[in-house]
Amino acid sequence: MKVKAIIGSTSSTSFNLKIVEHMKKRYADQLDITPVFINDVENFSVDIENNPPANVKKFKADVKDSDAVLFAVPEYNFSIPGTMKNAIDWLSRGGDFKIKDKPAFIIGSSMGVLGSVRAQIHLREILSNPALAPVLLPGNEVYIGSVHEKVNEIGELTDNGTVEFLDSVVKNFIEFYNKMNATVGVQQ
Repeated sequence: MKVKAIIGSTSSTSFNLKIVEHMKKRYADQLDITPVFINDVENFSVDIENNPPANVKKFKADVKDSDAVLFAVPEYNFSIPGTMKNAIDWLSRGGDFKIKDKPAFIIGSSMGVLGSVRAQIHLREILSNPALAPVLLPGNEVYIGSVHEKVNEIGELTDNGTVEFLDSVVKNFIEFYNKMNATVGVQQ
């Protein structure tokens, strides 16, 4: 399964990117995870909506070319980063909805104890827009708090409880994805 992981942080030292890189390695036999970066996605404007810049076209094409989407969201001031909201705004425009009905799941980490819970609440609300509307894995929220204590100096996730929890979420997501595909196959 080809999974595009939208990295919500633009930081080169992003803990969320490190978690995605961990997932990419650990689950390589089950998921083909590719990080998608939002660092240079142009600010959305209706003035350029119908003729978006190359960086926007690339971002949208990257996300569209997937079987599923993983959102890796940090928390900035109790919400998602503005750059992530901007990138998601582009996904909702242009008529060819890139993530509508696509299986998706969310992970998030922060140095605080809540692990991006408030940001994820906002992200879920944003994604409920009918122009976006991915099908989110229910009941498997991943809030990795105090992440700086769970990742070592070379970026490896070292907290066994977190690793085991991610294992169960990935297993649940694969089952969710397979059930969605079986249902789609039956309906066709």
